[in-house]
Amino acid sequence: MLPQLALDMRLEPGTSFASYFVGANGEVADAVRALAEGRGETMLFLYGSRGLGKSHLLQAACRVAAERGAPVAYLPLREATQWTPGVLEGLEEMALVALDDLDALAGSAEWQEAVFHLFNRLRAAGRRLLVSAARRPADLGFSLNDLVSRLQWGLVLRLQDHDDAQKAAGLRFHARLRGLELPDETVRYLLMHYPRDLPLLFRLLDRLDQASLAAQRRLTVPFVRQILQESA
Repeated sequence: MLPQLALDMRLEPGTSFASYFVGANGEVADAVRALAEGRGETMLFLYGSRGLGKSHLLQAACRVAAERGAPVAYLPLREATQWTPGVLEGLEEMALVALDDLDALAGSAEWQEAVFHLFNRLRAAGRRLLVSAARRPADLGFSLNDLVSRLQWGLVLRLQDHDDAQKAAGLRFHARLRGLELPDETVRYLLMHYPRDLPLLFRLLDRLDQASLAAQRRLTVPFVRQILQESA
């Protein structure tokens, strides 16, 4: 049983390092796992474009740390408008705090100040901090320069975009996780006819998996074309 997280935040099912498609980001994934296991860096800042699995890595780290008995907190900051910055109080008691989508706080001086003070408390307590954003700290548009400076104290890692070959490999990887046989021609069809966005392609593959099970059909190009046209 996974211990309950602070703030009653739940991790998405299946968000583990084993289910993360690494592609060109093996070193980043290794650094995040090391932090989660209490090794390596104590503060990591991950940035990169949408669809590279930043949230997946943060949740996988929280899962590993929690399974090792460490108290953890995962905060999806896109939802920060539902809370007050007071939710950050006391998080220095957590062994690992993961702040997802930090760039969502660009317009709030109050939240930036609260994260700044949380950073200082975590550092003083010897805790671990894992942060994600779309851009590097200096490009977040934050008004609190001291927070930008703090975010650069740790290791800042960029997730690399996947090329087409890696996206094809990602589709095959996701298919294997689901126990699916995905022919090469079907992979090429999906990449040619749909946006080359891995989260979107993974959702398409999940839908095709359900249709394949219901119809007891293989994921051939004609079957895939039929299913996706019917659901368009």
